[in-house]
Amino acid sequence: MSAGRTQNTQSQSWGTPKKYVKAVKDFFNGNIALDPCSNKYSIVNANVEYILPQNDGLFDSWNFPTIYVNPPYGSDKVRKTTIKNWLKRCSDASEIHGSEVIALVPVATNTGHWKNYVYPKASAICLLYDTRLKFLEDGKDTGKGAPMSCCLIYWGERYDDFFNHFLKYGAVIDIRPLRDLPIGIDNNLTLQFTND
Repeated sequence: MSAGRTQNTQSQSWGTPKKYVKAVKDFFNGNIALDPCSNKYSIVNANVEYILPQNDGLFDSWNFPTIYVNPPYGSDKVRKTTIKNWLKRCSDASEIHGSEVIALVPVATNTGHWKNYVYPKASAICLLYDTRLKFLEDGKDTGKGAPMSCCLIYWGERYDDFFNHFLKYGAVIDIRPLRDLPIGIDNNLTLQFTND
């Protein structure tokens, strides 16, 4: 992850804490095929890592069996993208390629990107027990906690495995039943459930 959390520091390379890298790797049987938003300090060590400026992870291929995403949380003013673009790619990779995708993102349940790409598309959410997740800053454990709650979102078909594996890291919620409900977003970004 390489942008968006500059309110506390000038660092642009925020890495996933070691215990979550290990947890994701273990869930994927030791093999993360793609990390589309890597950086030079990343400890994910995916088979394929997209690092700007050589590779733009939002636009290069996501046709990989297992994908781990710790996206920029803020907006990229140069590329005119936000976290919603990353969550859309997560959803699309699962739907189009059958990829299993795990994303580490802020808990932002009232946002349009959750209403469009998480609730109707993902299988599970793990609300992490760590209330102030300590990201690696430029590859180092600085001890600084994140200013927001974070979660792992899972797009894939192995819900039971995800539940059993990640329950020790947080409260795991099955959101698959939301796939069957007609969900839409009105102009005020209000989640609408209908009984059609």
